[in-house]
Amino acid sequence: MLRKSFSIATALGAAAALFATQAAAHAHLVKSDPAANATVAAPAAISLTFNEKLVPAFSGFELTMVEHRMKVAVKTTISPDGLTIRGAPQGKLMAGTYRISWRAASADGHRMTGDVTFKVG
Repeated sequence: MLRKSFSIATALGAAAALFATQAAAHAHLVKSDPAANATVAAPAAISLTFNEKLVPAFSGFELTMVEHRMKVAVKTTISPDGLTIRGAPQGKLMAGTYRISWRAASADGHRMTGDVTFKVG
């Protein structure tokens, strides 16, 4: 009986370690500028910083003015260290609420998505 309990515990521990390793392999957003839920003057640039290097071909973001459901033209680039997506709106942002909808892929192929909302006052 003790041997069976040990085998089950070992299997559960191995499964937990495998799950933790896979969860840690994803690129997670660690910082945004503008910050989430902040009210700011119209930013000339937006940046999203992640915990892992990104694959430029599969990483970027779109900017939408929430009230008007209007997409804002943004040209994005990946920083030289591969951790930050930077974008410059192609015009001055009007007052209102904006949603940054990002997608990020790390070198191991895992893709993540998310949103950051901020207001221009």
